[in-house]
Amino acid sequence: MKALALALAMLGIASNQPPASFDLIIKGGRVVDGTGNPGFFADVAIRNGRVVAIGRNLGQAKKTLDAKGQIVAPGFIDVHTHAENVTDLPNAENYIRMGVTSIVVGNCGGSVRDVAEFYRKVDGKTKVNVTTLVGHNTVREAAMGGSFDRKPTPAELTKMQQMVERGMKDGACGLSTGLIYLPGTFAKTDEIVSLAKVAGQYDGIYATHMRNESDEVLKALDEAFTVAKGANVRCEVSHLKLGKAGWGQTDQVLEALANARSQGLDVTQDQYVYTASSTTMAQTIPSWAREGGRAQFRKRLADPAIKEKMIAEMKENLRLRHDDDYSYAVVASYKGDRSLNGLNVRQATLKKKGTEDLDAQIELLFEMEANGGASGVFFGMNEDDLKTFMSLPNTMFAADGSCRDFGKDVPHPRSYGNNARVLARYVREQGVLKLEDAVRKMTSLPANTFRLRDRGQIRVGDWADVVVFDPARVKDTSTYEDPHHYAVGFKHVVVNGVPVIENEKLTADHPGKALRHKKDGE
Repeated sequence: MKALALALAMLGIASNQPPASFDLIIKGGRVVDGTGNPGFFADVAIRNGRVVAIGRNLGQAKKTLDAKGQIVAPGFIDVHTHAENVTDLPNAENYIRMGVTSIVVGNCGGSVRDVAEFYRKVDGKTKVNVTTLVGHNTVREAAMGGSFDRKPTPAELTKMQQMVERGMKDGACGLSTGLIYLPGTFAKTDEIVSLAKVAGQYDGIYATHMRNESDEVLKALDEAFTVAKGANVRCEVSHLKLGKAGWGQTDQVLEALANARSQGLDVTQDQYVYTASSTTMAQTIPSWAREGGRAQFRKRLADPAIKEKMIAEMKENLRLRHDDDYSYAVVASYKGDRSLNGLNVRQATLKKKGTEDLDAQIELLFEMEANGGASGVFFGMNEDDLKTFMSLPNTMFAADGSCRDFGKDVPHPRSYGNNARVLARYVREQGVLKLEDAVRKMTSLPANTFRLRDRGQIRVGDWADVVVFDPARVKDTSTYEDPHHYAVGFKHVVVNGVPVIENEKLTADHPGKALRHKKDGE
């Protein structure tokens, strides 16, 4: 016994020490619990994936993570992603390295078709928790056999409703629309209401990329509220912003949001904290010209009269946004010629065609779409508007990105830096938000909005999704010109009680769960 006691003493373990009562203790940090209340110093103890104690001198644990000098917060929740590729890139490293532990996929009307199968691919195989919306564009195209500018037949509408219901029964958290994208742009409001009603029967949310986010933003907001009222559902306005043609309408947008809430609608919004957006280059081309798919687009392009009509409309759209050409649009990913990635359209046109002429720029846009399509980064928002929308109590932060294949293409930096940028630029450097409120907007607010049960707070009984970061060091390092850099300052990231980042190093575990939505009482 003396020999055993000596051996234990050499290991720093008292021979009369009680056995470990916790799986993990996060020790010595300042807890910002997600409610918006002031932070406090405490240890956080975890057992079987959940928080079981918060306080001092809690006892022994199998593992202890040092959080001295750090903030201990709930894991961040990104409510607007296009990260269905998490099943291909299960580390989701660009997300977890900026503190994100749960993501919502299926936004802007595009989602997986089979929710149940997708969730089976997620459970215990990813580093992040995942829930999905049902995409309106996905079900519309499936039910109608393509992308068509017409109303669905009664049979097609019934099929769409059945697909939404199937997704909701399988655990989807709501319905999403992308009303600038094919085929959603062709849908009338009553079609959307009929599908949102189905999601509402399962307490699902309606998340919308609206029909317009610039000069006609107020009409688009009115449509979103009409759907919410008609379907009796909660409404989430995706990536709230004002494009260049909509500058000057900030106060009217604020008034519209406030009026909707005063009338009893449950309305929230999210934003990414950058002044450039990212989507397909196809959005520069009229939607009617792309109806029916790329083959139909090529046919229209071969008709001189139709092509001239496309060109005239594109030039008019440039005029409305007060631009002379497409310098505001940067090629992010074009498989047809990767040497164009990272160049704006004017630069790419000069490289490809030897001229910067506007007609040549339009020809290049046509060529990219006809040859498989491309994605881009589009500059055109106002920093003051961004800060105003950020300050609203119901605004969440969401990167609007995907899981990134490190080093591939020239994507928007938001997929690597969005949450870190909030904490560095808008909390520490500019003081637009207090730390506690910024954390609330990334944790309990999204958890409550999307009904992610027992998440979004550091609270006894909740799942232990926890991020530990240095408030003086946290920073986004990804830039538009050089995007492939992870955020820094995140020391530990814990998902369902299991470290996925420990002392800034990636672990081998994949404890992520599929967050299947359930109605209250289920």
